[in-house]
Amino acid sequence: YIPPQVRKAQEVLDDKKKEELGRLKKIVNGLINRLSEPNLSSISGQLEELYMANSRKDMNETLTDILMNACVTAVAMPARLMMEHVLLVSILHHTVGTEVGAHVLEAVVKKFDELSRSDAEGKECENLLALIAHLYNFHVVHCLLIFDILKKLVSSFTEKDIELILFLLKNVGFSLRKDDALALKDLISEAQSKANTVEKELKDQTRVRFMLETMLALRNNDVRKIPGYDPEPVEKLRKLQRTLVHSSSCGKETQLRVSLESLLSADQVGRWWIVGSSWSGAPMISNTDSKAQQKLHIGKVSSKIMELARKQRMNTDIRRSIFCVLMTSEDFMDAFEKLLK
Repeated sequence: YIPPQVRKAQEVLDDKKKEELGRLKKIVNGLINRLSEPNLSSISGQLEELYMANSRKDMNETLTDILMNACVTAVAMPARLMMEHVLLVSILHHTVGTEVGAHVLEAVVKKFDELSRSDAEGKECENLLALIAHLYNFHVVHCLLIFDILKKLVSSFTEKDIELILFLLKNVGFSLRKDDALALKDLISEAQSKANTVEKELKDQTRVRFMLETMLALRNNDVRKIPGYDPEPVEKLRKLQRTLVHSSSCGKETQLRVSLESLLSADQVGRWWIVGSSWSGAPMISNTDSKAQQKLHIGKVSSKIMELARKQRMNTDIRRSIFCVLMTSEDFMDAFEKLLK
């Protein structure tokens, strides 16, 4: 039961909160609307000040909503404008904190997953994929996520998926090759075998051939065979990013090394990639599995070691497991392998 006077106070508080959020949204929207390459520095500075003055949750939600409304449209967004929006997120990701990029990334990936399942006619999927691609280009996210998306598209392999694969490879193909050439090679062979199995079903065979040729050009590092490929705009904005992000944190170590599966199931398993993100849901690993594994390791050691573990106050199964592994391993490599298991 909530007493009437408390109820009234809560209503006033809610109205006040809504008014504050409305004002904040107006300010952020005004800044995003004026965004361009020359004033990126001042706008990112003003947004940083807003992050200091308001709660991070409110700022993250407001910024993500405004970016999604601006970038995810039914018509194709101009590439330059898209890059500038993502560069702003990247600068805030480095200067304010990794939760900024993480919040935007999660919203974009979830929306992309939702739209890729539906038969939407517009260019929303391409715009979302361009956002993800540039988040990778500007070192917000690791190539692991891009490979996960490519694998997903290759496994379904409809005509729309082929378009999206080509779009993604054109934007980030050479960066993927530089970061993980082996994973790209595996993806190409997977795409080739998939193309052979669904050859008769697809009407537009030339598109499939063009996709495979693009992939081979990537593997052979042949830029000339990819029409319309121009790395100049991204490189220019990367230089600008380096000048705007003065701290040493700029670079690969702030990249979010998160998989597609983790992002899509964030509500069930928590957000481990955000430092300090609290988790109040169900345990992430089922207890039955972990207990079975722990018993498995402990069963192999002698009673002498178990007695030693008891004397050292190793009071849980997992502590006893680790203690026994360390005591019974032949060398550090053996210990490492056993601890991983």
